[in-house]
Amino acid sequence: MEEIHFRNADLEDLEKIVEIYNSTIPSRMVTADTEDVSVESRKKWFEEHNPETRPLWVIENHDNGIIGWVSFSSFYGRPAYNGTVEMSIYLDESCRGKGFGKKVLQYCIDNAGKFGVKTLLGFIFLHNEPSLKLFRYFGFEDWGMFPNVAVLDGVERSLVILGKRIG
Repeated sequence: MEEIHFRNADLEDLEKIVEIYNSTIPSRMVTADTEDVSVESRKKWFEEHNPETRPLWVIENHDNGIIGWVSFSSFYGRPAYNGTVEMSIYLDESCRGKGFGKKVLQYCIDNAGKFGVKTLLGFIFLHNEPSLKLFRYFGFEDWGMFPNVAVLDGVERSLVILGKRIG
C-alpha cells in the first residue's frame, strides 16, 4: 500500500478539506449535512483546531497530494471533558475502501496521548457499516445510540457513538 504522512493543516488546505468533505455528502452515510458547505462557513471550525491540543491533520501521499484529513474536536465544550475528543476522518473518493482508514485510525490512537487525550470518540451513522467496522476493528465499543435522530432524504437514521479509552 502507498505510504502516507500527516502534517498540520494550513489555512490554504481548507479548500481541499472542504472539497473532500463535500464529496461525502451525496452518500448520506458520513455526515448530516445535506448540501455542500463553503470554505467560508468552515473557517470558524478550522480555527477551533490547533497543533497543541486539537490537531487537524491533512493526509498526504508520496507526491504530497492531499488524500484526506483527520481532526480531533473538543467534546461538549466543557473543561472537564478536555481529555476526550471526537475524531473525524475523511478520505478522498479515490482512497476509500483501500486500507487507508486503518492507517489513519492507528496514527490517531498512537498519537492521541501527545495532546492530553485519554478518550477517543467516533460519531457514526448506524447504516455506515464500513466506518463502524473500522472503528470496531481497533477495539472501539458502542457507548451510545441515538435512534432515528437524523433525517436524510426523508429516511430517519440512527447515530452510534463509539468510544475507546487510550490513557
